[in-house]
Amino acid sequence: MDEIPQLAEEEIIQQEFEALLDDYRNTNHRQKIEIITKAFNFANAAHKGIKRRSGEPYILHPLAVARIVVREIGLGSTSICSALLHDVVEDTDYTVEDIENLFGPKIAQIVDGLTKISGGVFNEIASEQAENFRKLLLTMSEDIRVILIKIADRLHNMRTLGSMPPAKQYKIAGETQYIYAPLAHRLGLFRIKTELENLSFKYEHPETFYQIEKKLAVDEEARTLFYREFSNPIREKLTQMGYEFFLKERIKSVYSIWHKMSTRNIPFDEVYDILALRIVFKPKPGLSEKDQCWMLYSALTELYKPHPERIRDWVSTPKANGYEALHVTVMGPQGRWVEIQIRSERMNDIAEKGLAAHWKYKSGEADESELDKWMKTIKELLEHPEPNAIDFMDTFKLNLFASEIFVFTPKGEIKTIAMGSTALDFAFALHSDLGMRCIGAKVNHKLVPLSYKLHSGDQVEILTARKQNPQPEWIDYVTTARAKAKLKSYFKREEKTQLLDGQKIIEDALAAINLKPDNENIVKILNHYEFAQRNTLYTQAALGKINIEDISKVIFKPKSQNVFAKYLKIPFGGSSDNRGGKNDQTELVPATKIDRKKTFVLAEENAGINYKLADCCHPIPGDDVLGYVDDSEVVIVHKRQCNTAAKLKSNYGERLVSVKWSTHKIMSFIEGLEIKGIDKKGVMIEILKVISEKFGGNINKINIETNGGIFVGNFYIYVHDTEDIDILCKNIKKIKEVSSVQRIQE
Repeated sequence: MDEIPQLAEEEIIQQEFEALLDDYRNTNHRQKIEIITKAFNFANAAHKGIKRRSGEPYILHPLAVARIVVREIGLGSTSICSALLHDVVEDTDYTVEDIENLFGPKIAQIVDGLTKISGGVFNEIASEQAENFRKLLLTMSEDIRVILIKIADRLHNMRTLGSMPPAKQYKIAGETQYIYAPLAHRLGLFRIKTELENLSFKYEHPETFYQIEKKLAVDEEARTLFYREFSNPIREKLTQMGYEFFLKERIKSVYSIWHKMSTRNIPFDEVYDILALRIVFKPKPGLSEKDQCWMLYSALTELYKPHPERIRDWVSTPKANGYEALHVTVMGPQGRWVEIQIRSERMNDIAEKGLAAHWKYKSGEADESELDKWMKTIKELLEHPEPNAIDFMDTFKLNLFASEIFVFTPKGEIKTIAMGSTALDFAFALHSDLGMRCIGAKVNHKLVPLSYKLHSGDQVEILTARKQNPQPEWIDYVTTARAKAKLKSYFKREEKTQLLDGQKIIEDALAAINLKPDNENIVKILNHYEFAQRNTLYTQAALGKINIEDISKVIFKPKSQNVFAKYLKIPFGGSSDNRGGKNDQTELVPATKIDRKKTFVLAEENAGINYKLADCCHPIPGDDVLGYVDDSEVVIVHKRQCNTAAKLKSNYGERLVSVKWSTHKIMSFIEGLEIKGIDKKGVMIEILKVISEKFGGNINKINIETNGGIFVGNFYIYVHDTEDIDILCKNIKKIKEVSSVQRIQE
């Protein structure tokens, strides 16, 4: 009887392999079935008998990754073999040398790169995280296929995340949202990026995800009718023009809808751009694709009126990740704005499959110049990496910008730079020396400061001076990773020089009065100047900010003062910087070691004993939350969408714990509601009646602004949980003059 499941498993494995070969045969790649079969047989034998957490044979995972690599990214046999073999070195006794002997150096190099960054980007040990992430970037700059296969691996892991325990789900989903989705976007894999964001959101906010999905399903019929009414005239027009084309309805993803609702603080009903239309056409010979895009634009605007401020021309100047398209927003039937994306077949291929498709169409070296520039920036970051894992991650993430602007040099050359860049950023983008010597800039022939934010279409001239050196405030003027990395590197070198100079000044001052620079003497000097750390003392000495004569005339002058009094001034634990004021955690009395495999219950009676609510996002009972176990075994509770939580999920996954609220009806929390409506006499009294009489709530403060007969009020009210907020919102919405009520999210 035991043999039947085994036979069934082998049948499933064989079916999946055949499906992989079918996917490969449907591509234009040179058919190398033999080496793919060899890689599959080798991986299948190596993983034999090993199961995934879901209970299925392990080999199904490499097969699924290989299918994503060929079908959804469009890579060839080298990448397919590498995907099939990507876990062999880590999970079995085989080595990279074995892979090289059997499959050659290229596949071995890619498998080696994938092995170095296995088990997620981030190691369980915090100190190793930055190093592990650097490995990913290094292997990526050596062969981009490493990261493309890694993204495929992550996509399959996200698709099968349901078999993992909640805390592990939050870690993997957070890591995906924090780094893999932006990476997929930067590499032009838009469809994969959207799916990664959606899946991350599904596991972090399951209830909200299904609520939005349900609302989309309810609207589906009306949306289909509208789409038909809107697209039929377009279909007829393009057919008349003699084009081969297809139209595709594009629905905004659940994550994108939620993101818009959250950032703009609007309800689902006010997200108007849920539907978009994509036109993919086969270009006619004899005309450039760019000209034909504008011809189609002209035809569309005869049918529907365009929004003058919503034209996005990425045909004349493609995005830095290779994306090309012409976007226009038009007024459709029923007074609805609809975005139309116009793409050729080639543009669509690049948009769907990113860089892999870009290589397919390349005609010369210049085609990859933007990618080369990006890779060069990554290599520069690796030369001067941040020692702290999270700082390093943040610096790198600056490089995964979602939006770009285009500016011109004085000679009219077009340059791509991140949206939000300043004149100083642009100077560093052109050349490091320009950045270091920059004293100002002329934008559109007018003098502007270094901190001036650039806009698309600006013509920028950088002004320099030979004697100029970077100033400390420059760090606040720049937003790009390249500029920040260059400045930090410069200031670190300067700081090192200053420390050595300052140390020598202090040691010389002690030597002049025949004293050694030992710990006791240095502590006396620190006490006198009221510094917490030696480095502060040395820096201040180098800058000439302290009177060195005090060492011989005051500090070590014989006196009868109680020496111990000054010792008490030294803050213990290093830094004297306590920006947070009173440290709440010292008041907590943590219980025994937290079991991170079990769900931690946030009981009301335990509040302040073994858990605390994070100050950064102020969660309240009913919010989607997760727990982070700190060094004192105290659970810090964060909202799942909190920015700090995003970093914790990515960098300290092993410290996460799944948490759930118990009933909370004693403790109260201040929560904000934004109420909008018609400013009619008596409406405020109605709102206050609902809050105080019907709901029985206490108000903390109110801010109200009125403009042109419309009021916007922020009401801060004491509530017990999110259920209270929902009840309150429903009752306030019943007031005729009120148009919307939304919780103000942190």
